[in-house]
Amino acid sequence: MSGAVVLLRRVGSVVNAGVARLGFAARFFLLLLRYSGQSLLRVHLTMREIYFSGVLSLLIIIVSGLFVGMVLGLQGYETLQRFGSGDALGVLVALSLTRELGPVVAGLLFASRAGSAVTAEIGLMKTTEQLKAMDMMAVNPLARVVAPRFWGGVVSMPLLAAIFSAMGVFGGWLIGVVFIGVDEGAFWSQMQAAVDFREDIVNGVIKSFVFGVAVALIAVFEGYDCEPTAEGVSRAITRTVVSSALAILALDFVLTSFMFRGVS
Repeated sequence: MSGAVVLLRRVGSVVNAGVARLGFAARFFLLLLRYSGQSLLRVHLTMREIYFSGVLSLLIIIVSGLFVGMVLGLQGYETLQRFGSGDALGVLVALSLTRELGPVVAGLLFASRAGSAVTAEIGLMKTTEQLKAMDMMAVNPLARVVAPRFWGGVVSMPLLAAIFSAMGVFGGWLIGVVFIGVDEGAFWSQMQAAVDFREDIVNGVIKSFVFGVAVALIAVFEGYDCEPTAEGVSRAITRTVVSSALAILALDFVLTSFMFRGVS
């Protein structure tokens, strides 16, 4: 009986800590939105973070998108050829990238590269007491440090997902048309006829925007809330990558269930 009581107490303490942390994260997000106006007035701060989160992530996005598209071209042609539909390779590549793989894989790469870097940067500023120094100088760290990094990630994510999808389509074309020999006219014409702007492209952009908000919020929150030690920063970076990956996959399922419910 005592063992069961101890177990219940431990479970209760974990649940209470989780609820308290979730409440703090919600309050943090509201304060972040409240002070975003001050940071957006200083455009150079947000532009610098867009460069840090977006431009510096271009290499991994471009290379990964190219290889994902090439793999889709190889695997897709092998599957379609069994049913005599090899010319529909462009449709398979484009729909797979714009609907799912583009936003999801780009989001995972963005979380691994930019999200972890933002968490480490803010965590190190907290460890070295730079955030406290800003408070002492009457400078709001949420407006000066956190909000520009948040909006930089939100703006960068949809652009990176679009570049990923474009490079994936190019990789599929390279494998399907140049190397395998699929008719180029059929590749592009069937793709243009099958891909709908509203149902496929716009919904993919919405997904990437939601993923950008989730990843950026997790990254800045974990950095701001981490323990001011080297070990605390390392744990915060790990939580950022893991939590962002889980959030992206969960949000992808929820968004897909609503967006493509009536799509045949």
